[in-house]
Amino acid sequence: MESYQDMFKEQYPFNLLTAEEFNEIFGNASMNEYNKNEFIIHEDQEEDTIEVQFILSGLAKNIMHRSNGQQLSVNFFYPGDLVGVMMMLTSGEMKFSVQALEATKTLRFDKSKFFDVMSNNTHFSKVVVDEISNMMKSLYNEIKYKSSTSDENDEKELFKKRADTFMEPPTFIHPEKTVEQAARIIQEEKVEALIVSEDRQTMLGMLGYSEILKAYFENGHTRPVKAYATEESFAIASQSFIYDALSYLKHHPTDLIPVLHRDTIAGVLRQSSFFTIQNSVYFDLTYRISNATSVEELKTLSPSNNERFQQFVASLVGESMYAYDITELISNYNERIHKQIIQIAEEEMVKEGYGAPPINYCFIVMGSLGRKEQAFSTDQDNGLILADYKHLQTAEKIEDYFKRLGEKINHMLDYCGFPLCTGGIMAKEEKWRKSTEEWYKSINEWIEKMDGEEIRDFTIFVDFRPVFGDYSLAYELREFVVKRIQRSLNLHQLLMKDTLRFRVPIQPFGRITGIGKKRGLNLKKSAIMQIVNAIRIYSIKYGIDEINTVKRLTALTEQERFHPRDAENAKLAFHRLLTFRLQENLRQLDENLPLTNELNLARLKKDEKRLLRDALIIAKRLQQVLELSYNRNRVV
Repeated sequence: MESYQDMFKEQYPFNLLTAEEFNEIFGNASMNEYNKNEFIIHEDQEEDTIEVQFILSGLAKNIMHRSNGQQLSVNFFYPGDLVGVMMMLTSGEMKFSVQALEATKTLRFDKSKFFDVMSNNTHFSKVVVDEISNMMKSLYNEIKYKSSTSDENDEKELFKKRADTFMEPPTFIHPEKTVEQAARIIQEEKVEALIVSEDRQTMLGMLGYSEILKAYFENGHTRPVKAYATEESFAIASQSFIYDALSYLKHHPTDLIPVLHRDTIAGVLRQSSFFTIQNSVYFDLTYRISNATSVEELKTLSPSNNERFQQFVASLVGESMYAYDITELISNYNERIHKQIIQIAEEEMVKEGYGAPPINYCFIVMGSLGRKEQAFSTDQDNGLILADYKHLQTAEKIEDYFKRLGEKINHMLDYCGFPLCTGGIMAKEEKWRKSTEEWYKSINEWIEKMDGEEIRDFTIFVDFRPVFGDYSLAYELREFVVKRIQRSLNLHQLLMKDTLRFRVPIQPFGRITGIGKKRGLNLKKSAIMQIVNAIRIYSIKYGIDEINTVKRLTALTEQERFHPRDAENAKLAFHRLLTFRLQENLRQLDENLPLTNELNLARLKKDEKRLLRDALIIAKRLQQVLELSYNRNRVV
């Protein structure tokens, strides 16, 4: 310890301390050692238990925990850095953890003495506070960047409703009326602005509070309205997306936005017009999910149990919204439920005496939820990626902790309407709950020794993405998987052979082949998955790391691997097949029938059969092209 003290006396910023101040800090310091992945500071620590520590050797990661369950790696701590000061200065308003990335040694200071010195030595405290300030600026920029792609923006498609859905009746005034008369109308009608018009159809301008104030300041309140009306204003067509108006208001605050049907005033959008968005069914339900404290409450909010959500989805289908956008919205909704369940499960673990998670972990979802293509008929496909822990003395306790946590999460999800996976692809199973090191090893073995049975699990796994915890664990694993599978021609061939197990049931002359007495068609296995699988295989072949099918199609088009027309045809077929699936699920829910992917062909109308036939032909063509392209260079 003495050798350390002699070294630090000359090191900045400790060289700013007096001898007495230096002894105050270092005289009561103690040495601490942390193994790789151990927490130096944990997010759930009480503020008064957090200590100020100085990194002597090793490397540590500073993690910020966001309210949506995502974790951001804020910065690294290197030898010579102080740990713990920022957490105490933010007084618990922001949650942070500090985790050792390798074997790390620290000096732990007496907190009260350290802050006494800071309060007495302004030069020393300025250096410490400036360093924290720079870190917070960096954090702000990272959050701002990450938020652009985070799940807070996942519902942007919801805003893509038409302007006429939200517009309100306009209030007109003739251009020859006086400003005083206009002020009285605004007061009586309780509106923000008036449309200036001679015929109550075409707009000459607008008059709002600012124009009226200007007139009164100039003693012009008896002058005609046309003298003060603004001639140019932003207007929006009645069939424009509401998101365009919201985007304009974000950067150009205004009293109201006129809505035009051709050249005629059809209505106006006020600031208050958008309250209906905030109070919509979707926003109301997601708010309730985020504030739920029990699985009983979440059960009533799950898609298969909540009639309001079902009616909301039915209205979107009725408005001819793209079905792949609707399934993305359903997936976002389900993801919120998953996150809330994980938080409740963690809290239960603490109450039962197991404590907070002992190491960093990431909860991943796979299959349709991973791709954000979930309908109502679905089950669980999930897993856990754990930070490496086998080298720790508490390895067995860690394994037991996450086994229990995985079981809690899976059973809570089942209770809330997400059935247990019949194939066992769940976090409670050892195969789907591994450390990063084990995942890397398993993937290598998987690819080298895969057989026909295992390939089915792999096709579900490969569409994984993180929804809770340390996202970097999943991002690093995905980068490894994409590079590893792109090079494996044997895997490509196995994937192709697996997707051909289910042929698209359409004959050469367009006859749809139904199965059984009811002439049923399994929309998922026989149609939707043929498009999903084909696009996945092409994406793997060309190293595309997108997960969502439509985004994969877009990326393939950008790389000129797909002609734009073929990509648009595939999207259209995908949309139609998903629409049939959603409509069938909604019918089953309405009639209290079990949720399935079976479509009864006998129930379809003539035009519906035509739409289904066209979609199946495109899916069939994708399947044939895939088979031919791989059989030309057969490797199995």
